[in-house]
Amino acid sequence: MAITKQKKVEIVNKVTDIAGKASTIVFARFRGLNVAAQNEMRRAFRAQDIGYTVAKKSLVRRALDSQKYEGEMPMLDGEIGIAYGADELAPARELAVFVKKYPEMLSFAGGVFGGKFVNKDEIISIASIPGMQ
Repeated sequence: MAITKQKKVEIVNKVTDIAGKASTIVFARFRGLNVAAQNEMRRAFRAQDIGYTVAKKSLVRRALDSQKYEGEMPMLDGEIGIAYGADELAPARELAVFVKKYPEMLSFAGGVFGGKFVNKDEIISIASIPGMQ
């Protein structure tokens, strides 16, 4: 279903706002993730003060191009969700929990960490850093 130009502008503004405020952004590739699993994931994210949104890849690229991050944006193919938060490690760590739980439906696609684009392998490494207890 096509979305209006106004809606596209709203989405670009939302993703631009997210990029301006978030310490870390993680791109998640999802396919076939059912509503119950998505709701479970969103509840867990909210409890950790992590946001999650889904947007068209072209609009995500447009919004992130304006941020002047270092490096090259990772390849975003398939359906992409964006996990983000003020904590540098939490978005990747929390998403990793669900990637392990639903490996056939959810995977890492890359992200933004420390002001630069990182690829899938780098975001997986970040996700494996233990939190401070």
